[in-house]
Amino acid sequence: MSAAPRERLFSVEVFKELQPVLRRIVDHPFNVELAMGTLSKERFCFYMQQDSLYLVDFARALALTGSRLVQERRIAALLAASHDALMIERSLHEHYFAEYGVNPDARESPTCVGYTSFLLATASLWSLNEALAAMLPCYWIYREVGERVARTAVSPNPYAKWIETYIDKDYSVRVDRFIELVDDAAAEAAEQERLCMKNRFITASYFEYYFWDDAYHMRLMRAAP
Repeated sequence: MSAAPRERLFSVEVFKELQPVLRRIVDHPFNVELAMGTLSKERFCFYMQQDSLYLVDFARALALTGSRLVQERRIAALLAASHDALMIERSLHEHYFAEYGVNPDARESPTCVGYTSFLLATASLWSLNEALAAMLPCYWIYREVGERVARTAVSPNPYAKWIETYIDKDYSVRVDRFIELVDDAAAEAAEQERLCMKNRFITASYFEYYFWDDAYHMRLMRAAP
C-alpha cells in the first residue's frame, strides 16, 4: 500500500484536534507550578504514586495489544514499548520515591481507575487499531508537555529529572516510532474505523488532562460512608 498523503496522515488530523485539551494541560496549575519549581512536594508525590500505578496497567494494555497483532514488526514494537514503560519510566518513580521517602503503595485516584480501565478494555475488546490509537496520547502528550514546560522551567528546579525524562532524545524517538505505528494502522483502516480511532485518541487525551487535575487536587477513591 502506498503511503498516505501528508494531509491524510492520522497523526496530522488528530494533532489538530488535540490542541484545545493540550493547551488546558500545559496551562494547568500542576504543570505551571512544576515549571516554576513551586509545585508542592505533596502534590508531586501524589502524582508520582498515581503514575506508578497507571504505568503497570498501561504496560499490560500494550502487551495485550501486542499479543493480538499478527505482523512480527508490530508485535516486537508493542512488547518493547511495554518493557520500556515498566523499566525506563519506573526508574524515574524510584528516584523521587527514594528522594522524598514516599511509600509507592497507594489507592488509585478516580481518573487512574477510569483511564486504566478504558485502556485495558480497548486492548482486550475493541479493534487493534483503536487500541493503538488509545495508547498514543500517553506518549505524545508527555513529550509535548515536557518540551513546553522546559521552555519556562526555572533552574535549579526540584523536578528537573522529571522534565529531563520527557525531553530526552531517546524518549522522543520512542514517541515518533509509536506515531508511525499508529499512522500505518490508520492508513490500512476503513473510514469508519479511522473515526473510531480518532474518538479513542481524544477520549484518552481528556483522561490525560484529568489525571493531572486529580493529582493537583489529590483526589482518591473513597469508600462510601
